[in-house]
Amino acid sequence: MGEFETGSGAPDITDIKELEIQPLTKAGFAAFGTVIETDGAKEIGINQGTTTRFDAMSAVDVAAEDGKPIISLFRGRRRPDPIEIHLMERHPLGSQAFMPLSQHEWLVVVAHGNTADDGPDFSTLACFRARGDQGVSYDRGTWHHPLLVLQPEQDFLVIDRQGGGHNLDEVWHDGLAAIIRI
Repeated sequence: MGEFETGSGAPDITDIKELEIQPLTKAGFAAFGTVIETDGAKEIGINQGTTTRFDAMSAVDVAAEDGKPIISLFRGRRRPDPIEIHLMERHPLGSQAFMPLSQHEWLVVVAHGNTADDGPDFSTLACFRARGDQGVSYDRGTWHHPLLVLQPEQDFLVIDRQGGGHNLDEVWHDGLAAIIRI
């Protein structure tokens, strides 16, 4: 996977869109959700001054159809280079937040929805490089790629929705949509 030979019948990788990796910033990511980071967060001293609370860094939107918030641990595994983008997913009933549990960079790939609002617009794919002290909270319905880590394995604290209703849409591109070279 990820390597194509000319004339093999596989798509010519030189014809595939290569995503530019942008640094993850609050302004750059605002159309897709919230960047979770201590920079600029409201600080509150608690516990007799021994702890700093970085307050309300992101909302949790999970109440649709009697959903409830849950906390999970996700362990992402590294994909081969170049990273191939074949599908996008969204959660129509709730937000989903990822916060790395180690100081390693990771990637976030997002896209806007298509005009029919039944899939991603693959021409709008954007890739962000998150620092190990940055998380993201995808807004409800935001098209995003599953977890992309740059280490052999990396753990994340995930806050998302549990409950009834249909809360996962996956759309596969007809072939390879894009690649990311690290």
